[in-house]
Amino acid sequence: MKIAVTAVSGQLGAAIAKRAIEEFGKENVVGTARTPKKAKSLGIKVFKADYNSKEDFATAFQGIDAVVLISGMGNPNDRIGQHQNVINAAKESGVKKIVYTSIIGKPGNSTFDAIVNSNRQTEVDIIASELEYAIGRNGLYIEPDIEYLDNYIKEGKIANSAADGKCSYTSRDELAIAYTNLLANSSLNGATYNLLGESITQTELVDYFNKYFKTKLVYESMTPEDYLSWQQKQNGDFLGSVIAGIYQKIRNNEFELDSDFEKILGRKHKTMDEIFKEYSK
Repeated sequence: MKIAVTAVSGQLGAAIAKRAIEEFGKENVVGTARTPKKAKSLGIKVFKADYNSKEDFATAFQGIDAVVLISGMGNPNDRIGQHQNVINAAKESGVKKIVYTSIIGKPGNSTFDAIVNSNRQTEVDIIASELEYAIGRNGLYIEPDIEYLDNYIKEGKIANSAADGKCSYTSRDELAIAYTNLLANSSLNGATYNLLGESITQTELVDYFNKYFKTKLVYESMTPEDYLSWQQKQNGDFLGSVIAGIYQKIRNNEFELDSDFEKILGRKHKTMDEIFKEYSK
């Protein structure tokens, strides 16, 4: 079985590619990236491919049996067509199966919902392609919070608009294991899975940092309006709106869902204690 993983220069794509190499062998895995040299450390053939170019992927997918389509990072108005380029290239190249990395999220009206909705449309497009498929809806990665820890420490707090809402988190490594199994196990085809761990509040998130990183953080709840304004000043209108929208959805418990992780791997998702213990070593 020959596998192609898109966007392997990104963190999730790289994590999935590494797991796929372990499962299928280095000779059976290729990647795509806009800048292949950024993925040189994977030690596999990486084709130059931009989501705006179907032709790039048609070249990369020759002889490929299954594709992992990593959801793009572009504007929601663009990414539906970009993903369609990959789907069409896969179909025309004789690929048999697509595994798609979507995102969790109950319907809402936050500034993040355009991204959720674009992912839902790609899910529809994959099903309509008549290829074999498996779709994962990712919980929020815990890694960005861990990577941002120095900033939290400087501020002495985690401040956002999530209030008491709960969020189902995951880690990129857990996702990579799950997606590799979705590739390998044909009995999981034809379904959509929520890939996430336990749901926690931001106050509980602070408690994990304090426990495993010996910090003394507190949680400060902001109004959605204040947090949106702050984020846009820090990160610009687009990215600031996206981040603020994530915490609006957490506030509304739209990121709290039941996990299908055990259906895929036969074990429960790692607990937050297990994940934080690993990252604090």
